[in-house]
Amino acid sequence: MMLLGVFLISFILSSYTGNVNAFTIPKNAHHSLTGNIQRQISAFSKTNYDESLFSSSFSTSTITYSRASTSRYSVALDSESNSKNSKPKSSYDVIVVGSGIGGLTTAAMLSYYNYSVAVLESHYLVGGCAHGFTTTQKIDDEKCEFRFDTGPSFFSGLNPNIPAKSSNPLRTVLDIIGEEVECIPYTSFGLCFPEGDFIHTPNFGKDGGVLDQLQSQKNGQSHPNNLEAKQEWERLLENMKPLAKAVDAMPTAALRADLGALLTTASFLPNFAKLNPLDTMKLTTPFQSILNQSSLKTPFLQNWMDLLCFCLSGLPASGTITAEMAMMMGEFYDASAVMDCPKGGANAIVDALVRGIIKQGGEVFTKSHVEEIMIENGKAVGIRLKKDPTNVIKANKAVVSNLSVWDMFSKKQSDTPILDPKHFPSKFLEERSITPMGKSFMHLHIGFRATLEELSKLQAHYIYIKDWERGIETEDNVALLSIPSVHDQTLAPEGYAVLHIYTPATEDYAKWEPFKHDRSSQKYQSLKKERSQFLFNVLDEIFPDDFNLQDRIVTCEIGTPLTHERFLRRYKGSYGPAIQAGVGSFPFPSTPIENLLLCGDSCFPGIGVPAVAGSGLLAAHSVSFDSIGGQLKVLEKLKESV
Repeated sequence: MMLLGVFLISFILSSYTGNVNAFTIPKNAHHSLTGNIQRQISAFSKTNYDESLFSSSFSTSTITYSRASTSRYSVALDSESNSKNSKPKSSYDVIVVGSGIGGLTTAAMLSYYNYSVAVLESHYLVGGCAHGFTTTQKIDDEKCEFRFDTGPSFFSGLNPNIPAKSSNPLRTVLDIIGEEVECIPYTSFGLCFPEGDFIHTPNFGKDGGVLDQLQSQKNGQSHPNNLEAKQEWERLLENMKPLAKAVDAMPTAALRADLGALLTTASFLPNFAKLNPLDTMKLTTPFQSILNQSSLKTPFLQNWMDLLCFCLSGLPASGTITAEMAMMMGEFYDASAVMDCPKGGANAIVDALVRGIIKQGGEVFTKSHVEEIMIENGKAVGIRLKKDPTNVIKANKAVVSNLSVWDMFSKKQSDTPILDPKHFPSKFLEERSITPMGKSFMHLHIGFRATLEELSKLQAHYIYIKDWERGIETEDNVALLSIPSVHDQTLAPEGYAVLHIYTPATEDYAKWEPFKHDRSSQKYQSLKKERSQFLFNVLDEIFPDDFNLQDRIVTCEIGTPLTHERFLRRYKGSYGPAIQAGVGSFPFPSTPIENLLLCGDSCFPGIGVPAVAGSGLLAAHSVSFDSIGGQLKVLEKLKESV
């Protein structure tokens, strides 16, 4: 019965994107469970767990990023100390390949548990899709810096001044490693829809909320009965409450992909006795089933839910797993709901994770491209770097990959694969190779003149759609705009601001592929200009008519799917796997190779910052049984703080 309970809670996991068909146990699980765990638990108690788009360098007050041949991220170390530690050691307990949020959370937790850890990043900046970059412009004979995010900009639950929720894996990791991200709270963002322009707040369906604003007609369009729409919305929120409790019942920090989960999840199983089992099982269904259950008939509400799901998972409500929305709806629509603007951008989150790794003795290396993950006798034993192919850096316990499923396992890669396919069952490779792929993006990163008074009249975020009838997945129809300078004046010089606008996974890679090795051609430049025009048009619609944004621009960078592919290490510039709830499932971190684990958005829980942080927790806790003692102590602290 206990094992059955573990199977059931694997469906819940307090994670946000993923459909799990079964609780996965590594093929080469170590030893027999009972005797091995009992022996090790006694030992654990004795262990102390107390293209020019990106700039070449970036620094903060605590971490220095440089472009040495192999760069090591260090906290409060002088240049002499850095030079002495510029190369990885000959062996570590765990090697993490890739420094996205998934890889960094894995390394942060393992470092906390006193494993020796090295993170190896191919790029000269750490953070994967969450890293930031800086452009420099000469203004009035002074060099001025503009700092941009490359990817995620919507965050919640990170503010250290607000009590944590156990359902937020990233906040859980930050609290465990004792690092904070300074955040500026806010409660509103803009919606630019065919029906009109609205200010979104947690009071969406209450007096003064979006549904009330919808009553003011625009362009002669008729709008739904306000009372009926509000009633439908309230039904939906009521139906989400038990689902949110189910998500909270099992924190991600309690999960493992080995039989140790019998111990780490046991104390949370009683939480499920208070829940309706039918509600629990709904978490793995498409969110559209919950909308149908709520009799959501107002087209505006259905459209909004589809768009919100698409922004979060890259899929409409019919393809987004309910668990993700159960967590998100509370973050958006609880009476006390706030959004977080990390001061310094998303890179502040990356910095915090790196600090947590290094202060526990872990190491993070940039410009360290892993050429091959070494497999011997069915076991991952280390890696080879491209710059030093004759030298094998050994991994005594595990290699954890933060790469995408296609970069790891696809047979279509033109480059030499990082893993030799001969080590894997053909069925495993076939399943991975047909993983559905999300589309890519177009980006604009713009620095512009603006006063604080002008910025105060803008929202920090806008969601734009041109025509509902065309569909949310259609090219040149949806855009997301972030203007972080509305809240954070540290990103640009005084009197200036930054913005980032992009199409959310609607750009087809095929039209860009012919220019993969010809980015300097005039045809490529022309295509960039052509395909970015939609984003410029959206900016014209969102900014006030008298603002004249085009005349205020001092720096502008255009990002394409090739930019995504090259600088973010995204296969074909993809947003990630487009795995539909109820159709497919995200795999757990284990692989057929012993000591080879996965993290990131190609495995459970899936896409998005909270999800990949959850994958990092799961991967870290699946390296070996000797993390169980530390994990149990973490869970005790988690119970006390939540």
